[in-house]
Amino acid sequence: MAANPKIVVRFNFPYDPAMDERFAREPDIALRTCQREAADGRIWADLAEAHVYLISSAKDELPRQWFATADLLARCPKLLCVSTSGAGYDTVDVDACTKAGVIVVNQAGMNAGAVAEHTLGMILSLSKRIGESDRRLRRERGFAREEVMGCDIAGKVLGIVGIGHVGTRVARLADAFGMTVLAYDPYVAADEIVARGARPAALDDLLAQSDFVSVHCPRTAETLGMISERAFGRMKKGAMLVTTARGGIVDEAALYAALASGRLGGAGVDVWDREPPPLDHPLLTLDNVIATFHTAGVTVEARRNMAAQAAEQIVGLLKGGRPPRLVNPEALPAYRARFEAILGLSSAAPDVLHRL
Repeated sequence: MAANPKIVVRFNFPYDPAMDERFAREPDIALRTCQREAADGRIWADLAEAHVYLISSAKDELPRQWFATADLLARCPKLLCVSTSGAGYDTVDVDACTKAGVIVVNQAGMNAGAVAEHTLGMILSLSKRIGESDRRLRRERGFAREEVMGCDIAGKVLGIVGIGHVGTRVARLADAFGMTVLAYDPYVAADEIVARGARPAALDDLLAQSDFVSVHCPRTAETLGMISERAFGRMKKGAMLVTTARGGIVDEAALYAALASGRLGGAGVDVWDREPPPLDHPLLTLDNVIATFHTAGVTVEARRNMAAQAAEQIVGLLKGGRPPRLVNPEALPAYRARFEAILGLSSAAPDVLHRL
């Protein structure tokens, strides 16, 4: 190990071994794992030395005192980068990081295939009423097969809210099933939406025309509560909703009301306001709801890819490169100055950028 190593700090959540293996190949990088059960003083001592803080993306997995807030940043004078373990960054105050000259990176796209497959799995299960059939077969006899008769998804309309990494994968899978795909994304140009496999649509039009609506946008101040009572009122009677994005984008109380009233035909919910949801959550009482525990992106392959790529991105930026999955590029000027002052290296060297 080098005399003055670059220090990466994380908490003791499960990580694929690919992460440790990648860091082990760098003699000047030290990976420290904090025990969540440890005394606060021990954790703060490690964070105060950190150049990179590898933070959980799951908002209900990490105690809030360890969120990357202005208060935490003030106690971490050497911190150059906050790297989330997934695509989301609900545990990070991005504005505070930018003001402090700290870059934020995520793992956007690294588990997109897994989330897209989960989304299609939910759509198929809802349309074929697989969950309902399974529950009834386990608890009763005497019902007719026609009572759990489903529908084909071929020829149906899928509306995608947010056509980024995951939404694009979902569009391609849906096309293979013979679905018509619409997409709403105010940050993607119409011709690019077409290139990603969907027809551009305004949100209200998408809601009104879709047989299935699938949510794939990030959780931001703009999107919190976006799929609301008003949105459900715009949807076709009997349409179905799937959300594998982030808790809080869909208004859960409004979703329950739309399902209980028969306005919607079913829902697949992977992400929740509180994770896991309480056992008495109203949505869990409905047979036409498929509920999973924020597991859409939790597969063996996705976890391995995210761990390996998170480590690769951190190694690259600690060598002076610009990370490929940068959330706050506006922080770069201040970050570069701090990088050079703290590590004595020049940031964004052209040869490193080429390799990234």
